[in-house]
Amino acid sequence: MIRPILSFPDPLLKQKSLPVETVTDEVIQLARDMAETMYAAPGVGLAAPQIGVLKRIIVMDISGKEEEPRLVTVINPIVTHAEGSVYEEEGCLSVPDYSASVRRHERVTVKGLSQDGQERIWQADGLLAIAFQHEIDHLDGILFIDRLSPLKRELYLKKCRKKGML
Repeated sequence: MIRPILSFPDPLLKQKSLPVETVTDEVIQLARDMAETMYAAPGVGLAAPQIGVLKRIIVMDISGKEEEPRLVTVINPIVTHAEGSVYEEEGCLSVPDYSASVRRHERVTVKGLSQDGQERIWQADGLLAIAFQHEIDHLDGILFIDRLSPLKRELYLKKCRKKGML
């Protein structure tokens, strides 16, 4: 089921998500709904808070339109190692019509649970590493605009005020 995606400045986007205690059928269905919502948007990642659910679940697929989908679903993701530094242009389904260059780690190791409840470790670099960091930020109530310089963030907020969003 495709769910509505919350947009900035919805206060739910600034709240921390709670860990998933047990991977239940309800959690698996939520992850399926999130994937369907992400693909319909279209986007490369989605975190549960973006659809108003404060649970630590993310879905991502960085495959291109011409490739087979490669859905990654992680429950209770934690970055256990990060290295390198890269600036890349990012956008967000919850911050429509805006993108900016954000500093992220170039490579990350992420530990979490797969949909079958098994602990797993992902090694990621490039776009997948950036997507992991971006989506995990959502679980902590952080939007990519929070990682911008004060000047860039203020310019974005000024634009929002002008549009009557704030």
